Amino acid sequence: MRYSFDKGVLIAALLAGTALAPATAQAQSTELRLGAAAADIGNLDPHYAASTTDRTLVALVFGGLVRFAPGSTDPAEIEGDLAESWEASDDNLVWTFALREGVQWQHGYGEVTADDVVFSLTKSADSARSAFASDYAAIESVEALDPHTVRITLARQIPSVLGLLANYAGGFIVSEAAYTERGSAFSREPVGFGPFQIDRIEPGVAVHFTAHQDYFRGTPRLERVTYRFLSAASARDLAFLAGEVDAITGLADPRWLARTEAIDGATVDIFDPAELSLLNINITRAPFDDIRVRQALAHAIDAGRIAQFRGDAFTRVAKSVIPSNNLGYTEDNGHLSFDPERAQELLAEAGFPDGLQTRMVASQLPSYETTNQILQAQLEELGITLALEPVEHATWHQMIRQDLSPLVTYGAARFPVADVYLTQFFHSRSIIGTDTAVTNFSHCDVADEQIEAARTETDPDRQIALWQEAQRLIVEAVCAIPLTETAGVWARRENLDWGHDFRGSMSLGPLVTELTHFTD
Repeated sequence: MRYSFDKGVLIAALLAGTALAPATAQAQSTELRLGAAAADIGNLDPHYAASTTDRTLVALVFGGLVRFAPGSTDPAEIEGDLAESWEASDDNLVWTFALREGVQWQHGYGEVTADDVVFSLTKSADSARSAFASDYAAIESVEALDPHTVRITLARQIPSVLGLLANYAGGFIVSEAAYTERGSAFSREPVGFGPFQIDRIEPGVAVHFTAHQDYFRGTPRLERVTYRFLSAASARDLAFLAGEVDAITGLADPRWLARTEAIDGATVDIFDPAELSLLNINITRAPFDDIRVRQALAHAIDAGRIAQFRGDAFTRVAKSVIPSNNLGYTEDNGHLSFDPERAQELLAEAGFPDGLQTRMVASQLPSYETTNQILQAQLEELGITLALEPVEHATWHQMIRQDLSPLVTYGAARFPVADVYLTQFFHSRSIIGTDTAVTNFSHCDVADEQIEAARTETDPDRQIALWQEAQRLIVEAVCAIPLTETAGVWARRENLDWGHDFRGSMSLGPLVTELTHFTD
């Protein structure tokens, strides 16, 4: 059914924040319609799904040996999915998983077996068939001991074995028969054992799903899910107001939040993983090779003002150099608080009583642009002149990896185990400009020993203690200054129940499960 809302009235209401009720949805209560900030799909082979859209979609179709509890990104809450139980050797190098019997593939491909698991994890570790192969380099072998038992042997200890095998990235299990039969078409005609299966794709328009009737946790309460591509925020807002979609990707913007909360019958979900924004400092380049200058910079920045400007409903002050949802996170790390008087004292001690001048290559992406402008204004109050050199976002990525900026603001979310973020941003092997470069813009190397020791530590408490010690060393050296964490945002009709407490999603969007339903 089409709706006859006057578009001009709707736009005026959006701009003014006028409270409007979305049109009463006339679709069947067993159909869910999502409006997403995307133009099209990329690749629905889960071992290549890297964009937000693709990650969200494959989470409907596929499962893993284990899974993050719906609504959570906490590795401590990982639970069984295809596997009903598992055990590990004393040294955590040999893992044996007992699979549920009778789990069915979609589209009539039969029962999921240990051979499918062997095929899937072998594929995940193959760079010719997976974008996440490097994550699985520690796997020495995967064996099917019988149709419902899998043994995984590691060449070395890794921080989170279950995280590697969860419903995320390379951890998804695919049907060997369907992958072999469908070949290159599998990327648009995927087959999993999850609650929903692909029905059809309208390129650039929508992806249509139907319920997997034989889903092992029970037939989904929804019969259909439609994922519409609405790349423009205004188009999503209008579709939501017109009742054409039941939920939409939101904006981490206080004005959007105020407009949306004014809509009668609407509610907003704010969820992890939040994107951590850091100001990375090249500690090898003058004047920042003097720790007093770096400390002055940390004392000069009021992250609370940045969070308030960005919208404190979904932006919080960062308290460490890794995201707060990471296993191993600690706020007890000695981070320096806003203290302009101490900042001036430190600058004077370092030989800059009248302040100093520096520069930063800056992305023109709006979220980066506003943060950088606030930083510039705050530092100017302390006599630190920050010259911003704005460039297009893709060019910025190239330039900062060529070590062309002594300061780099960078926002990112990673798999929520401390090792990943610490390794990519603060281990010496990840320093930009080296053969093993990742995103260590600060040239920091003060916590290599702790990061490496934690990676092979078998005592969970000791492992966490090492990660926390690494954070303290990095913060003490002021390799980076924590700024903000910005969460994901979706809006939905208040009678839409996701079927779980939507606090987080590793798929970067709402996880639609067999329990998702409308309450009327």
